[in-house]
Amino acid sequence: MTQIEAAYGSWKSPISSELIVSQSINFHHLTVDGTDVYWIEWRPAEGGRYCIVKRSAAGKIQDITPPGFNVRTLVHEYGGAAYTVADGTVYFSNYDDQNLYVQEPGKSPKQLTTEKGMRYTDGIVDRERRRFICVREEHGSEGKEAVNTIVSVPLEDKGDTQVLLTGNDFYSNPRLSPDGKSLAWLTWNHPNMPWDENELWVATVAEDGTLAACQKVAGGSDESIFQPEWSPAGELYFISDSSGWWNLYRRKVGEIEPVCQLAAEFGRPQWVFGYSTYCFESPNRIVCTYSSDGSWNIATIALDSKDFQTIETGYSDVMWLRSIPGQAYFRGGNPAEPASIIKLDLETSCCEAIRRSTSLAVEGGYISIPEPIAFQTGNKLIAHAFFYRPQNKDFSAPANEKPPLIVKVHGGPTGATSTTFNLELQYWTSRGFAVLDVNYGGSTGYGRPYRERINGQSGRIEIDDCVNGANHLVAVGEVDGARLLISGGSAGGYIVLCALTFTDVFACGASHYGIADPEALARDTHKFESRYLDRLIGPYPERRDIYLERSPLNHADRISAPIIFFQGLEDKVVPPNQAEMLVDALRKKKITVAYVPFPGEQHGFRKAETVKRALDGELYFYSQVLHFELADQIAPVEIENLKLQQGATSSS
Repeated sequence: MTQIEAAYGSWKSPISSELIVSQSINFHHLTVDGTDVYWIEWRPAEGGRYCIVKRSAAGKIQDITPPGFNVRTLVHEYGGAAYTVADGTVYFSNYDDQNLYVQEPGKSPKQLTTEKGMRYTDGIVDRERRRFICVREEHGSEGKEAVNTIVSVPLEDKGDTQVLLTGNDFYSNPRLSPDGKSLAWLTWNHPNMPWDENELWVATVAEDGTLAACQKVAGGSDESIFQPEWSPAGELYFISDSSGWWNLYRRKVGEIEPVCQLAAEFGRPQWVFGYSTYCFESPNRIVCTYSSDGSWNIATIALDSKDFQTIETGYSDVMWLRSIPGQAYFRGGNPAEPASIIKLDLETSCCEAIRRSTSLAVEGGYISIPEPIAFQTGNKLIAHAFFYRPQNKDFSAPANEKPPLIVKVHGGPTGATSTTFNLELQYWTSRGFAVLDVNYGGSTGYGRPYRERINGQSGRIEIDDCVNGANHLVAVGEVDGARLLISGGSAGGYIVLCALTFTDVFACGASHYGIADPEALARDTHKFESRYLDRLIGPYPERRDIYLERSPLNHADRISAPIIFFQGLEDKVVPPNQAEMLVDALRKKKITVAYVPFPGEQHGFRKAETVKRALDGELYFYSQVLHFELADQIAPVEIENLKLQQGATSSS
């Protein structure tokens, strides 16, 4: 077939925004109950509803929570671990009122809590005492910080909620020992985030259900603990980065010993509750997942010999790992396959996708496969990224043209990008854009020292890595240095704005719910992140000078490149006024700017119409700024000062 010659960006793609949102879902928080497997499906086409889905041992898949219920908690605003299953009964947090509900098999959900201003997450069922133990976040009067505790909620219509642990700023991972006599948990205090420094504690559960003989097991002193779990034999396992890598340990006869030591990450940054990177398949075998050079793998560990065996599954991104005897389940993806619920036979190593995140089949000729690259950045350090070339079997570009590059900046900033096939990313490459997905210094997956590069340097090191990554691709002749774009959300949006403020490398950018003023964020954000910037930038207000120095809003006079902003109007993490203040400043300066607000959306877009509008709106904006024809009709966004900007460009 003869290819059509057309400019980059103007290629016609079968991957439309309409198909992406109408035929795509996402998966969160797998768990097992006996031989049944459960997970949450996020469904943009249902208004962003989160629904619990069950797969029985016989292979039957069915929705559990009925329409009208949205299984999502707002503890820490990011939530996670919004449900638990025990003996077929489901316990979950409902988004609308944030109360706990219980749903017995075949019955409608029944409300378990009625207190106002309370949020619940990360729960377990204490069968012996007929109670639900979980993390609770109490929101009281305006202006006061939320109070986090571990509580027990009675499962019968009698008794009051009992506070088991209080006094620290944060708690997570309450876990009962198999005999019900001990409780383990994680806790930390401001200004730490859980990946900076936290502690693992254990207590005896007294006859009246209270906790006694509390003892710290591990953590503190710049050590991060992740996912404590009890083995079937009653030994406490956990992941610690005391070696510089998140590796697996256990407490055996009162002593801490390593289970597996590798230059690899067995943990993840605890942005949401309920992450699981290892589980006990049997009394003598662990199934685990670990990250090496940005790619995730699955392995087994024999508990008696500590024999470690990697299983080749073909999946490079593995999350929410769970197991039953002989089988493991996880959300898995790779560069050519979208995220799916995967069943792994541990004896044959065969994998089966039992639920796919999209029904949209994309031919290989439209799929761009990521290439891992490493490049030199500031201070002669090495940074990492994944490079995606433009790919569309129907089109080619003129011989003398190089593609525009979109530098993608992930959020967090403590986080990492994924190589899982992503329709939204392929939306760009199939239209003729190159994409550089950057794991800048501060990202996870490369050890604690790499993660700590960002400390005191946020707003600088990410820019350096994004700029140096883009310049590297220009230098080797892969992309057009005059058409470098930058796009990101949340903390990634902050780097977009910083890059457009403090450098002149990028032609334009897109900020999705990005931070415009770190000082305003330090003064006005939710509890979980209220001291996050202390470590990333500096203590506030003592080092207010640094916040002012690294504020795009404070230096709006230095911005000359066009910017489009996308913002949820109910965002509690990065309030809308962050974007609106900077938009207003750019208006007054006559800079090309577009502002697209979304009523009802929070931090991260969940509704189908929002995801579609943000994708198409960004493409439309680029087409107007870079002057290329679109292959499809797209609803325009209002762009202010566009003619003024174009006139200034042409006259120069």
